[in-house]
Amino acid sequence: MKEICQEKMRLVEKLGVHLENRENLAPVAARILAYIILTGKKGVTFEEMVTILCASKSTISTHLNHLQDLNKIEYFTKTGDRKKYFVINKDSVVQHIDNIIGEWQEVRELHLEIKEYKKSINEHKVEIKEEKFDLNFHNDYIKFIDGATASIEELRKK
Repeated sequence: MKEICQEKMRLVEKLGVHLENRENLAPVAARILAYIILTGKKGVTFEEMVTILCASKSTISTHLNHLQDLNKIEYFTKTGDRKKYFVINKDSVVQHIDNIIGEWQEVRELHLEIKEYKKSINEHKVEIKEEKFDLNFHNDYIKFIDGATASIEELRKK
């Protein structure tokens, strides 16, 4: 059991650093989110987080409120128990996927525009074959984005 706890805390730190950078979160907020993710459906209480993450009550409270405001987490209560059990907001995963798809579509559109520009230069301005733009990279990249987008959209549906 001790080894599992050590592994969980190692992952909390590693995932926390990732979330801190990706989501632009404060370090403690990122660790809270990571801990909640790694605890799963049973949820995490406020008291647990104060103890496990070695942070003050006010710090944990501030970051829990911020994560709730961002719709990253939510809580539930159990009958006869006044504690709040914090879990990941499933909608935040969908929001993240939607953001990825949006970014990929922007990149796709940019590659299409660049490819069309290079194609017109090739057709109208460049006479020496060796100096023409190679459009294969853009074609391959657009194909990759289309495939990746289809895969992540399938994941989103599930």
